Amino acid sequence: MTDKQEKGAMQVDVQLVRDLAALLDDTNLTEIEVEDGDRKIRVARKAASAAAPVYAAAPAAAPVAAAPVAAPVAAPAGEAALPSGTVVKSPIVGTAYLSAEPGSAPFARVGAQVAAGETILIVEAMKVMNAIAAPVAGTVKAVLVDNGQPVEYDQPLIVIE
Repeated sequence: MTDKQEKGAMQVDVQLVRDLAALLDDTNLTEIEVEDGDRKIRVARKAASAAAPVYAAAPAAAPVAAAPVAAPVAAPAGEAALPSGTVVKSPIVGTAYLSAEPGSAPFARVGAQVAAGETILIVEAMKVMNAIAAPVAGTVKAVLVDNGQPVEYDQPLIVIE
């Protein structure tokens, strides 16, 4: 045994690290962390959209000074995909669920009326279900994610007008 092994140095499971990296690719997440007793492994990668701010009419990345959960938007000239209204954004990285359980009716559908504070979807992160509430009352104009879709922090989820 080497001196490091005798003094309790952590043994890295290379296959586990590779499996976690593959899971990042499969789920489009930017970071994952696992803990087993006193051993903790974190695998992270830089998000593709964080490489450089885009100021042209690109639908995916527009610099935001502060990241509010909901912000009124008016679609820029080249971005016809988002209707005008209040965009509800993901407050965390996780998986979006449109209903409380598989097979049940979605919380919010396009054209449905929602009340301020009403649950409109769930974002699961680390086995914790986080209810996302409508910040304003109005009509759902767009649902921008699919059920079970991985979502990033500050990603638009639903538009309410």
